[in-house]
Amino acid sequence: MKTEEKHLYNLNELSDYKVASDDPDVRGWDVRDADNRVVGKVENLLVNKEMKRVVYLDVHVDKTIIDAKHDPYGRPNNVDIREFVNKDGENHVIVPIGMVNLDTKNNTVITNGIDHRTFAETKRYQQGQSLNREYESVILKSFNRNIPQDHVYEDGKFYERDEFDRARYNRRD
Repeated sequence: MKTEEKHLYNLNELSDYKVASDDPDVRGWDVRDADNRVVGKVENLLVNKEMKRVVYLDVHVDKTIIDAKHDPYGRPNNVDIREFVNKDGENHVIVPIGMVNLDTKNNTVITNGIDHRTFAETKRYQQGQSLNREYESVILKSFNRNIPQDHVYEDGKFYERDEFDRARYNRRD
């Protein structure tokens, strides 16, 4: 990934940011896919400082995702999706905040419409690695396979997409 100015920060890096008192701190919670299979645990919350809010969950993926043995050279389900190889140590993925629901009774994050196979086919990253807009776009296209590959948002408009709509980050109590 090419180097750019850092725009995403782990919540624990920012001493002047904290989880709002009316929101649960989901770090450490299991993440389940659309079929209720565990896909990982929330390791951290990623903050966009310019927007002053959490935009992603940093998910440490479950071994079943890594062991899914996705063949990047096989015939893709969608010919518009570029394939890539995840390297050893790349065991994290980001999930936009608007693509999850919270089950606060069970301390679980439920992904909306993202299944186990999609997680297995998604580009992962290594913890501590800086994330850039290119990686964010790859993730969004992976989770929303109907987004055209050449669809680009201006930097100021990138987080105005439905995937980042905080109102969609709701509870299923």
